[in-house]
This record gives sequence, C-alpha cells and structure tokens, in this order.
Amino acid sequence: MLDKICTFLTNQIRKEMPEIDDERAEVINYGLQNIIGEVPKVFIMLGVAYILKIFWLSLFTFIALFPYKGASGGVHLKTHIGCILFTNAFYCIIPFVSQYFVIPQLVKYILVPVIWIFGMFMIKLYAPADTENVPILGKKDRKKKQIVSYITYTIGLIAALIIPNETISNILILSNFIQTLTITKFVYRLTNNKYGYEVYGDTSTESV
Repeated sequence: MLDKICTFLTNQIRKEMPEIDDERAEVINYGLQNIIGEVPKVFIMLGVAYILKIFWLSLFTFIALFPYKGASGGVHLKTHIGCILFTNAFYCIIPFVSQYFVIPQLVKYILVPVIWIFGMFMIKLYAPADTENVPILGKKDRKKKQIVSYITYTIGLIAALIIPNETISNILILSNFIQTLTITKFVYRLTNNKYGYEVYGDTSTESV
C-alpha cells in the first residue's frame, strides 16, 4: 500500500513538473517512502520513550543518526508491525542501555577508530543500501549518498570521542555501529531483504 501511495504521488509530481527525469523521480519516490513510512513509527517510538522516561535521549538518537541513516539506507522488515518493533528497539533500547555503562577513555580511543574503519569498509561495499521495493539505481545519486555516508558517519564518531557526556557518547557509538550493521549483506540475508541494485542492475561502479 505504501509503495502504491508513493508511486502515485511521484507520478503526480512528474505531471506537474515534466522536467523531472527518471533518476530524479527515483530520489523523490525514495524520499516519500521515508517520510510517509517513518512518521507514524517515530510518533509511536517517542510515545514509548516517554513511558520509559528517555524521551529526550531517544529524540537525540533519532536526530543525531538521521543524516547517516538517511544516506546509508539499510534493511526494511516485511511488515509494518515488524518495522514499528524494530524502530522502537533501535531508538529506545540504545539510549536506555547507554545510561548504564561507562567506556574508559583509553578504551574509547581504541574502540572508536576500529568501529570507524569497519564502517568505512561497509559503506564502501554496501552504501547506499537500498531494497528491491525502493531501489536507488542512479549512479550519481548512489555516489552522492555514499559520500554523505562517509562524512556523517565520521562526524558522529568524532563527536562520540570529544563529547564529555558519557550517555550521549555511548549513544553515538552504539547507534552509528548498529546502523552500519543494518546495511551489511549478512543482515540483509538474515531479514530476507535484497539490495535493489542487485535485483535491477548495479550501476554504482560506473564512472560519474
């Protein structure tokens, strides 16, 4: 249903703006999928966070991760209930547990670079991690999203090193690391997802 609504809206936009080509239409459709699909889940997540008394921490997690998550993509569960449960688990469990442990600064100086190197490899291999329902086939758009993924991931982990608040630092480390896992081939297989570029043709290696 969501796919049909977003396709309909994209087609209506193209009727009003004939200059929009297929590549730009893909981007518009992808954005509509994210906006329409995410808004209800976000409100439910914030409601759960309020009950758990971590509202502001969950909101921070969502806002801080949004640029990296939006650029790098990731798996989509097959049902709306599954998506809602995953969203709540991601944005509520991470800030909740981040309150209750401290990473020694020396350990953090070792851990964060290791996580950063791992993320750089995963972004190079898989970002933007699309799905067969919402493929990103335009080579320029894929390259742009990959570059944004590199930048936002790096900024998030640098912030985790320099921010003195332990809870916020933990949130940045955990959320960026787990988001990176969601773009990997292992997690795609685990959740029975397929990369859109694998289904419809990989254009990401072509020159820009």
